[in-house]
Amino acid sequence: MDLRSGRAFWPLTNGLMHTYPPLSGDERADVLVIGAGITGALLADKLSAAGLDVVVTDLRDAAFGSTSASTALLQYEIDTNLVDLIPMIGQADAERAYHLCRDAIDMVRDLTAELPDDCGFRERGSLYYASNRRDARMLAQEHAARTRAGLNVEHLDARSLKARFGITAPAALFSPDGGEVDPYRLAQHLLQRAQSRGARVYDRTEVTRLDEHGTEFTAHTDRNAKIQARWVVVATGYEAEKFLGKRLAQLKNSYALATEPIEQTDGELWPTGCLIWETARPYLYARTTQDGRVVIGGEDDNHHNPARRERALPGKQKRLERKLGKLLPHLHPETAFAWAGTFGETKDGLAYIGPRQTGDRLLFALGYGGNGITYSVQAARLLTGLIQGEENDDLRIFRLDR
Repeated sequence: MDLRSGRAFWPLTNGLMHTYPPLSGDERADVLVIGAGITGALLADKLSAAGLDVVVTDLRDAAFGSTSASTALLQYEIDTNLVDLIPMIGQADAERAYHLCRDAIDMVRDLTAELPDDCGFRERGSLYYASNRRDARMLAQEHAARTRAGLNVEHLDARSLKARFGITAPAALFSPDGGEVDPYRLAQHLLQRAQSRGARVYDRTEVTRLDEHGTEFTAHTDRNAKIQARWVVVATGYEAEKFLGKRLAQLKNSYALATEPIEQTDGELWPTGCLIWETARPYLYARTTQDGRVVIGGEDDNHHNPARRERALPGKQKRLERKLGKLLPHLHPETAFAWAGTFGETKDGLAYIGPRQTGDRLLFALGYGGNGITYSVQAARLLTGLIQGEENDDLRIFRLDR
């Protein structure tokens, strides 16, 4: 599957950080992780830290699929507002899902502190502004729901929003709990650390078929070599349906651009450098980078046609440039990179994590939606525990048969 178009910012600015060989002979491991993007890298790191023998494969170069197209806003806010998620799955599970995403941001912070490179991680607030007056009323309800859930969030009226952030909108919610990261660098450093513990990483190697016999899987590859493993974790995101036998998410495209670095005397491009996003669906979203760029995205459309996505990119870029100028008129940026990527959206905004049914040793880590990295952090924790025989009720929230 062709997952992105254009010139994605992260791999172009970082270069090919590490190379991994294709599979050239048969392998055996405790766990086979299919997918070497950010989800597979988090899994490989967590599994190898637990002392498990791990093999990772990817049909592309590592981290060159959806990870390279991610804008990597780290938010606890799920694409489905808490007030909407509660009637879908119940108050306790909805609040728990929000708290798990909140905890995952701290886990990314701790991970990057351990690595030789901070991977561009910065703790950031999150500003969620109302796109219209009707949504301003919804934000008041959302503020009440999050406050009841014990989440740290502040409600801003139009005057306070303009005074503090220079943004014109009817209302907003501000939370201090968010972050940003370079997903490509993070994935590469995690794969390297897993490799240092004995994990083997093979890119340009496609698993074409899985056979299960007894307590073991045999993974057949396009390299005429096989991998035997006791457990298999599918971390291929939007390409997982060939192992699932069905589609769990609606595939869409999101478009993004990164500006040239912008000089600012106070060190931030806008007050606090917070993440910015809106209540409209699809929504506009923006963040900064370590070297002073703005990354802005949105303009989502509902198809998966790579040629059509490629043709749409120039027009989408122009619309994003206009929206950036309207949102933050004090900036006068020049676009340096523009790209598009495929993503998946679930009916409730939650990831799919776990087996298809209880007892299966074929597991899935599918961080669909706008919280892909935070979901993947939790998937690595939950699935490593499951493989080690631990029971965790959090898996029920993300179960595949919900």
